[in-house]
Amino acid sequence: MSEAILDKRRIADSFGRAAATYDQAAAFQRTVGRNLMHRLPDRFVPADVVDLGCGTGHFTRLLETRYGASVCGLDLAEGMLRYACRQSDHTRWVAADAERLPLRDASQDLIFSSLALQWCSDLQQALHETWRALRPGGYLAFNTLLDASLHELRDAWTTVDGFVHVNRFMTLETLQAHLCQAGFTFWHCEVERHVLCYEQLSDLTRELKAIGAHNVNAGRPGGLTGRSRLRALTEAYEAFRTGQGLPATYDVAQVILRKGPTR
Repeated sequence: MSEAILDKRRIADSFGRAAATYDQAAAFQRTVGRNLMHRLPDRFVPADVVDLGCGTGHFTRLLETRYGASVCGLDLAEGMLRYACRQSDHTRWVAADAERLPLRDASQDLIFSSLALQWCSDLQQALHETWRALRPGGYLAFNTLLDASLHELRDAWTTVDGFVHVNRFMTLETLQAHLCQAGFTFWHCEVERHVLCYEQLSDLTRELKAIGAHNVNAGRPGGLTGRSRLRALTEAYEAFRTGQGLPATYDVAQVILRKGPTR
């Protein structure tokens, strides 16, 4: 069994277990998702819409309200889908991998995906799949985290040990290269920087656990983190403290792509 398959199962299980606590801890996720929705064209009225990586269905329901259409929620984590289904019975919920979408060719007008595609092991394949599933004139709107995200936590851990404790995300240059090769006739990418502040490091780590964003990279440590290492981590993170508290930086790429007419 490949490492990629193992990681996908780990990701799905991690987010599935966090379904009941996700919405209470996901204020940042809701902010960047709303910012992505605001970037959609005002006069664009899609009939067939997919929320890819729908999680608990928060944006699935907002998309239904905005467009007056039934939105299909797709997610890798079946635990998230079960939770979403209990919140609304007016939407289709489907377990799906973004790199192998269960969608017919040219069947969708809009694919919306907020903070989900960074968990793909092959972003180019996921972009190819969305292009395939969109009708000519259709849009893909997605956002993803970039490499500077959580750099304070990553840097603090490097003073403690040599393991990989923080998820790695791609650079803006790598993302732009993928966008250029994805086959869309138009794309636009803007980067937002969000700096969240916490009173204690445990507030940040508790939030990451509540949303299911566990470390899934190769090189992660096995077993539990000992008290001595946690004390060392806490001391190292204190070097970043400002008057507002302990910062956690997120760089978010907000991307809109449009599929052109078939030649």
